[in-house]
Amino acid sequence: MATMTTTVPNAATSVELNRRRRMGLVFLGFAALIWVLFVYWQGPETDAITTFRLAPGGPNSAIPPWEFNALNGINIVAGICAALGAFQLVRGFGKITSAVMWTIIILFAFAFLTWAAAGKSLNLAGLLNATLVRAVPIVIGAMSGILSERVGVFNIAIEGMMLGSAMMAVIVGSITNVWGGVAAGIITGGLLALIHAVLSIKYKIDQIISGTVINIFAAGITSYISAKFLNTYADLNSPGIVKPFPLPFLSEIPVLGTILFRHTWFVYFMFIFLVLMQIGIFHTRWGLRMRSVGEHPKAADTLGINVIRTRYMSVVMSGMMAGFGGAWFTLGSVGRFDEMMTAGKGFIGLAAMIFGNYSPMGALGAGLLFGFADSLQTKLAILKIPIPSEFLLMAPYVITMVALAGLVGRAHLPAAGGQPYDKE
Repeated sequence: MATMTTTVPNAATSVELNRRRRMGLVFLGFAALIWVLFVYWQGPETDAITTFRLAPGGPNSAIPPWEFNALNGINIVAGICAALGAFQLVRGFGKITSAVMWTIIILFAFAFLTWAAAGKSLNLAGLLNATLVRAVPIVIGAMSGILSERVGVFNIAIEGMMLGSAMMAVIVGSITNVWGGVAAGIITGGLLALIHAVLSIKYKIDQIISGTVINIFAAGITSYISAKFLNTYADLNSPGIVKPFPLPFLSEIPVLGTILFRHTWFVYFMFIFLVLMQIGIFHTRWGLRMRSVGEHPKAADTLGINVIRTRYMSVVMSGMMAGFGGAWFTLGSVGRFDEMMTAGKGFIGLAAMIFGNYSPMGALGAGLLFGFADSLQTKLAILKIPIPSEFLLMAPYVITMVALAGLVGRAHLPAAGGQPYDKE
């Protein structure tokens, strides 16, 4: 007994020590990468000045721009990353290691922007505003995945649900109004999710196959209807868009008001859903039952939880969330439907879900990272940095692959994920 008591803590301590050292080396790697890429490889001139504009009004904005020496700024950021890495190696940050990792990522992005804008001017507020807007469908897709996969049902059909909902939102919105279109998009997503639930829960079809079938069906039917009807009858493809609504008082806050509080209701609802889901999943009885069904359905059934009903409800809610995200593509963005306009955002949402460790707030951070990479395309093309535009177009998808390859092993997948349940 004494041997067992001694061995287990030693093993746990060894694992924690290895993790601490590994993360410390990662932090130091970021610091080294900053120095190599942004100082020694085509680094800025010693007297180059980086100018960040902090309001969308351009050079004549009332808020003065932020100007500093580019080389000094990059060196300071790299030094902070190196110091964090050294502390992680020696002492470790413990429970806040993940938060420090996100800080390192933000510092790396800041160093990159400083290098890209050296000797030039970049509207930082506009970039962050675009990042938030482009993150909306990704974060909503991630929340859709969380609702389904937390109860043990894989939902790779989010892309198809978004695409089908985007089309129905346009048609109904053109006939009624934009909010009627949003409601139609939500209902369409819920109906497609109900099909997925029946196939995977009742008939126990492989959940990946069921989701793939819905994706293929949505791609085919929307392309057919678009070519046959929407391109012919323009009145069915012109619903208008949800107008931006600056929140009173909050939108007048310098810098932050522009970035956070001058958007459409899609952005505000995204934050509302995030808070409700974070509280609901981790701090309510409903969330506890939901997670228990995804971790150990037999034990949950023994305690009186209706596993089948819980899974049906969560999968349908997942589809309704995806439907809301699908409506964003048409009614919250361009005001019309085009074939395959979701462009893989549903799949990137799944990557954000895994990156965020099946947590709504974690998914927000991952979605903002993907949205940032997406919004960089146009901004950096204007700055004419020595990176081919093709690489900028690939950035969101490269980050997706890195996230899946590097983090899927550490994410806590629900233990019963993908497994049908047979009630005895």
